[in-house]
Amino acid sequence: MKFYNDIIDLVGKTPLVRINTLSKQRGIKAQIFAKMESLNPGYSVKDRIGISMIEYAEKEGTLKPGGTIIEATSGNTGIGLAIAAATKGYKCIFVLTEKVSFEKTRYLKALGADVVVCPAAAKAGTPDHYVETARRIHRETPNSFYPDQYSHPANPLAHYQTTGPELWEDTDGKITHFVSGIGTGGTISGTGRYLKEKDPSIQIIGADPYGSIFKTYKESGHVPEATPYLVEGIGQCAPTENADMKVIDRIINVTDRDSFELARQLGRVEGIFCGGSTGTNFAAALEVANGLDENAVVVFIVCDTGEHYLTKFHSDEWMKEKLLLEPQRITAGLIAETKRKTVEEDLIYADPDEIVRDALRKMHEASVTQIPVLKERRSVGSLKESNVLAKLLEDKSLLDSKVSEVMDESFPVMDVDASFDEIKASLRKAPAVLIEDFKRITSIITRTDLLDLQS
Repeated sequence: MKFYNDIIDLVGKTPLVRINTLSKQRGIKAQIFAKMESLNPGYSVKDRIGISMIEYAEKEGTLKPGGTIIEATSGNTGIGLAIAAATKGYKCIFVLTEKVSFEKTRYLKALGADVVVCPAAAKAGTPDHYVETARRIHRETPNSFYPDQYSHPANPLAHYQTTGPELWEDTDGKITHFVSGIGTGGTISGTGRYLKEKDPSIQIIGADPYGSIFKTYKESGHVPEATPYLVEGIGQCAPTENADMKVIDRIINVTDRDSFELARQLGRVEGIFCGGSTGTNFAAALEVANGLDENAVVVFIVCDTGEHYLTKFHSDEWMKEKLLLEPQRITAGLIAETKRKTVEEDLIYADPDEIVRDALRKMHEASVTQIPVLKERRSVGSLKESNVLAKLLEDKSLLDSKVSEVMDESFPVMDVDASFDEIKASLRKAPAVLIEDFKRITSIITRTDLLDLQS
């Protein structure tokens, strides 16, 4: 029979995949390859260090049978640790920030771990910071082990012993550039050290979000004030012991917008469904590869799977809320969905047979000055408060008449897939547009809604 003894035997030996279309679109001659760490059993590069740190601690005697593993993580290291812990019979407690996606949190719980969530804004060294919280829980928990991936030697060692050799072997020693994010520093430092020993001319490139400290720290030795960014799992607000700046030749800053857009393009164009930090790495790889000839071999890390971020940057609604969605992907349906939680329930309208007095009361209670008039969810007219009041000044008895007797012409009706530019053009001529989905009016978009979107 052919089988693996347990799930952790599947960690590593991930393949390289060539980037084709996205390279050609940019006129890049160099070969760019994705190291598919998302194909590990826990779907991330952190599976390698999870088992490495546990086995290292077992040999040292710092992790004993029945022990509890406690770690501060952005999710993926926790998943790697939890998978290994499940096979070895350890309990786990992981401390995350509220920036971590719901998918990762639920994944950790599904693996049997306990999860503690800390404020994302808490500064390093303060009691509420997720690392300090993990350390405190470790001190208070008997027979516990705190790996501290930021300083544990088994973190870069895992990549020195596995990731580096795999890249050298799979490229037949032809790799010229290696691109990786810098979080704990383990991946880039361990892999980079191995590759530099094989060929000192290989360039080790760090990909770092704007807001992280690593680029300034590498270039000047100064630690700047970190600022918030949305990409998960890479970047830091302070130097880490495992991030060896001597191994890294260059660090490239990448924006959240470019990180998320390129991660989404990798899925849409190359079929590589990945997380935002992979987009950061790919952006840096594209910058490095630009201008190189066909003999250059650039490899970047696919850090994890996009399934960990379905409610984040892989959601058009989330991207729109963060003002990161490219305008060409904003549709009428997306605007309507994100402006209200329940579009059907929140759409305020009048029936043509409704009494004017009741319709005006409805408008007053909802604090709106214009509503559509619908019959069986089809548009037949509109009510504008100013026009209705003007008619009532002439004839107050209209208060008890039907809406159909005082209503104005209908607002323009647009399909749910209408583009941002089409909506904008309609709103230049009308105060609102109605959104139609399968011949039923489901929402209304006003000029104010469009202004909110652009603010």
